[in-house]
Amino acid sequence: MRYGKQGVVLWVGLMIAGWVQAAAPALDARLSQYNYPYPVHSLALSEQQQSLQMAYMDIKPAKANGQAVLLLHGKNFSGAYWDDTIAALSAQGYRVVVPDQIGFGKSSKPKAFQYSFHTLADQTRRLLDELEVDTVNVVGHSMGGMLATRFALMFPERTASLTLVNPIGLEDWQQKQVPWQSVDAWYKGELGKTPEKVKAYMTASYFDGQWKAAYDPLLELQQGWIRGPDYPLIAWNSALAYDMIYSQPVVHEFGRLAVPTLLIIGTRDRTALGRNRAPQALQGALGQYGELGEQAAQQIPDATLVELEGIGHVPQFEAFEDYIKALSEFLGHLNQ
Repeated sequence: MRYGKQGVVLWVGLMIAGWVQAAAPALDARLSQYNYPYPVHSLALSEQQQSLQMAYMDIKPAKANGQAVLLLHGKNFSGAYWDDTIAALSAQGYRVVVPDQIGFGKSSKPKAFQYSFHTLADQTRRLLDELEVDTVNVVGHSMGGMLATRFALMFPERTASLTLVNPIGLEDWQQKQVPWQSVDAWYKGELGKTPEKVKAYMTASYFDGQWKAAYDPLLELQQGWIRGPDYPLIAWNSALAYDMIYSQPVVHEFGRLAVPTLLIIGTRDRTALGRNRAPQALQGALGQYGELGEQAAQQIPDATLVELEGIGHVPQFEAFEDYIKALSEFLGHLNQ
């Protein structure tokens, strides 16, 4: 068989892709074969008549400044993706606490669980009690921004400050006419995912169609779970979490936030839950982060807005230096 130059290149590319696909790990529900950047501990929780394990990292700096930072991950992520943020904050003297919420990362994946941001916030509070950490600077990304907001509303006395990094929930999708769908429908959609679809979604939604090798760690969990033995359980927990996100908006309570708040907003972000189900004429108006960040800053009593022009949903990967500069200056100013 004879190949032209382009044919050879295509054949080699397909072979490499096939090898990468075969070599990529299949992951179980608790990520037993997946290493985190720092030692992982576990907190036993009794919740909703079952025993659960909440995984977390607790990184103590070599030279402490007396302050702690709580990092809350997004829905498609785990505590591990905060690696560079942990290193930077630890070098500045902060103690950094990084939980995996129940249903995510290395934490338990219950077969039956009524997810709520209130419950997750209270479990996080129990973790801080266990670690004897009285107050924290709370940082939440994506779904973690909704959780961070709920935590600050429930426990203002434990919250020194709040930072929201491209949080979802800056708009109420129900009011924006995104139709409700059942948990079973969410579950069916999750079961239809493939490793290729995960990368295509992240490439288009997070990085404006431009994938870089530096973003590869973001794929490992989602793709690994799809290849692994426990994906139906992972997909079910994901469906339950989607229902929580859709049904429990926090945007209407921004005016009650009583702590200094930093908004780090990549303005290219267009993330919007259920956009494809909204009326077509309204889809383009959803997820306009340039507008949503400004609206949130006006609603939150003590808010500082830092806009990262041309940056998408994951600034800590796409524009780390600008992101960490904004976060470090905000925290440093508060602690002067």
